Amino acid sequence: MGESARMPKAVTGEEAGRIKREALGIGDRRKHHTRRADPLKAHAKEPDMRHRLYRFRFYPTEEQAEQLHRTFGACRWVYNEGLTLRRTAWDQHRVSVGFAETCRALTGWKQAEERAWLREVSSTVLQQSLRNLDQAYRRFFEGAAKHPQRKKRGRSRDAAVYVRTGFRWAEDPTRPGTGLVTLAKQSQPLDIRWSRALPAGTVPVRLSVTRDRAGRFFVSTLVAERTAPLPEVFVPGSRTPRAVGVDLGLASLATLDDGTKVDHPRLLKRYAEKLAGLQRELHRRVKGSKNRGRTRQRIARLHALIHDVRKDLLDKLTTRLVRENQVLVVEDLSVMTLLRAAPGRGRRRKAGLNRSIQDASWGELLRQLRYKCEWYGRTLVIVDRFFPSTRRCSACHSAGPKMDVSVREWTCPECAVAHDRDVNAAVNLRDEGMRLYWLVAAGLPPGRTAPTEIRASELLEECLPAA
Repeated sequence: MGESARMPKAVTGEEAGRIKREALGIGDRRKHHTRRADPLKAHAKEPDMRHRLYRFRFYPTEEQAEQLHRTFGACRWVYNEGLTLRRTAWDQHRVSVGFAETCRALTGWKQAEERAWLREVSSTVLQQSLRNLDQAYRRFFEGAAKHPQRKKRGRSRDAAVYVRTGFRWAEDPTRPGTGLVTLAKQSQPLDIRWSRALPAGTVPVRLSVTRDRAGRFFVSTLVAERTAPLPEVFVPGSRTPRAVGVDLGLASLATLDDGTKVDHPRLLKRYAEKLAGLQRELHRRVKGSKNRGRTRQRIARLHALIHDVRKDLLDKLTTRLVRENQVLVVEDLSVMTLLRAAPGRGRRRKAGLNRSIQDASWGELLRQLRYKCEWYGRTLVIVDRFFPSTRRCSACHSAGPKMDVSVREWTCPECAVAHDRDVNAAVNLRDEGMRLYWLVAAGLPPGRTAPTEIRASELLEECLPAA
């Protein structure tokens, strides 16, 4: 007998409703129970309208900080309690509990006297925490993530999501795009540092308030704005789109096909001695003491500095590449495969290489290139990861022998042309990317533009002639 036949079936119908009421404490749906349910209408979104996230730092008062700390704790507790409820319902009673049932259970939790502190937090924020749990389950059922786990204080990120009914927005007429933001259960607006203005006349769709390990508070505003594509960039004197090949590496963070090299900042190596000293100091502190907390705070601030410097560098680099070129060509990198530990004697050397790869943050660089090309009408061509860009001569296209990572320059045995390893790889990526670009562009109907992303692995093999 198969495994599916041995497993008990899910309980549905009136029996499931009785179990939810009596065993799980989930109340019946009373609100609008006599109202006819109308089907939801699809939101008609204009093609050039996009949801964009703006992140700003703010400095709360002592009263606001205390209220936000209670909010973060309540969101974490509600998430864990909803997770326990759904697990118990299925493991013990074979009853499926969704978002609507957890919201009704939240009403019962707030009415209990021992949980009166839940009433000090906005109900919309707590419901959004349950919605995040429902989305985590949805990703689990789709096979895109693991089973949701409980959140722990000090381990999980402190965050609270405010929908449109959970905050007040008043735009400043003297500075369009900025204004006063007042959260629910708070009487004073937040002291936000507006590093840039939001689109004038828009109202944020959603706010997300977070607190990082360094103790800094941030507010992320989600707005719907119209993103205009950038003007097309062509090679001077022709109608050929300007293309650039980008080779990612460790000797240089990025090498372009024209020979330009972007230095690797090596931030972890730069601050390694300071980080090691703070870690030794943390090890000497007594657990639970205030001095240990201060040392942990210093370590978190140093890691926040490293993160901010790295992200600023990647943002400026990707924005410059997107503005100056119409077609951007990169290699399809499997970062998780590159970070695998090496067995045997080379384990320590591979660990150092993995730290350099993580410090380079190739995945974040590729992620920024993807969404910026989509926003501004550029085309990102992702060449297959097995394309021999390094050992192929960009002059005569003959394939040379495999080379060690330490070999930075080599000479082609066929045409005797001297190559810089990274520049040669960038030129080969550009040529291969343009070949794929014209292959796709030739099959488009008149008036259609090239897609924002072309991936070599998704193209049919019969459409790709031999390189």
